Amino acid sequence: MGAIYKRGKVFWISFYRNGKQLRESVKSLKESDAKRLLKKREGEVEAGKLPGSYFDKVSFDELAREFLTEYKVNKRKSIDKAERSINHLKTAFEGFRITEVTTPRINSYTEQRLSEGAENGTINRELAALKRMFNLGARQTPPKVDRVPYIPMLKENNVRKGFFEHGDFLALRENLPDYLKGFVTFGYKTGWRYSEISNLTWSQVELDKGIVKLETGETKNDEGRTVYLDNELKELFLKQKEARKGAKKIMPYVFLNGIGTDRIKDIRGAWANACKKANLMMWDEEKEMMVPSKMFHDFRRTAVRNMVRAGIPERVAMMISGHKTRSVFERYNIVSDTDLILASQKQETYLQAQSSTKTSTVENIDKKRGQAPNA
Repeated sequence: MGAIYKRGKVFWISFYRNGKQLRESVKSLKESDAKRLLKKREGEVEAGKLPGSYFDKVSFDELAREFLTEYKVNKRKSIDKAERSINHLKTAFEGFRITEVTTPRINSYTEQRLSEGAENGTINRELAALKRMFNLGARQTPPKVDRVPYIPMLKENNVRKGFFEHGDFLALRENLPDYLKGFVTFGYKTGWRYSEISNLTWSQVELDKGIVKLETGETKNDEGRTVYLDNELKELFLKQKEARKGAKKIMPYVFLNGIGTDRIKDIRGAWANACKKANLMMWDEEKEMMVPSKMFHDFRRTAVRNMVRAGIPERVAMMISGHKTRSVFERYNIVSDTDLILASQKQETYLQAQSSTKTSTVENIDKKRGQAPNA
């Protein structure tokens, strides 16, 4: 079926697949290497597999383009992050054949990114993009990847655990401009993402029913969501509605900027100023200055914790906050020092109750048996 021949001093092999002749360099001066490779290729053809030489022609650049195309076709919201990851990966793998992207070379890429000061989480997102590239190539018909290399991920220790105690939230809200108070209150109670609240329009609000809806495709995880407003939020939305009537230009957004001309976009200045007045600051070693110890995303963790502590079933809390997976939800379900103190107090109360009921319990059992206590 196959043949071995030379081009110069280097051995080559030829073999047939589906009636088509294929040629491949052995890249060796030894005939034994040529015989071994020819036997391997004939075995792959016999088993109905694509020969390894086929995968050698697939480049990193080809898989990278198809990876980004898949993001664009499916209108994934994280396309910008995907493009940044690919741009970083290109610095190491552009022009490579996909079979040359091996675990040792991936480890070298990781070391290089660490030396550049990239965070572990950032590097992991880039490595995840690389792995998805391989997986997409392997799923194609015919496949463009015969095996996905092992891609070691870095340990992440930068998961933020910040949240608001209720007193901290009240102090912050008190020092924010009036136009932001309703905005942060809604975030504090629902745990919605900043962009979801900023882009909220009156078409998504049914005040007569007291509900706010996000339709499928309007959220990060593409799932719809409905929240029922409590009394404070109902009053808040009514005030927003009344203020809208007196505006020169009617805007579709629920929460408007300070002059009422557009939705709320950037609150960093007002937020930092309010944190300073509320004494919610900390020292940043890298910046060598005091910075806010709280961020808007902390409302997301806080809402999850508060709902669970209030006795709301976790599944319901996830539907309100918009968490799709339990793993992320659990990461946000933070245990605070106050929780630990309360747990200690509850345990102490429980044990005290147990020690006070032990004797009477034994006496009751003895009485049922017709025996004297402690007989």
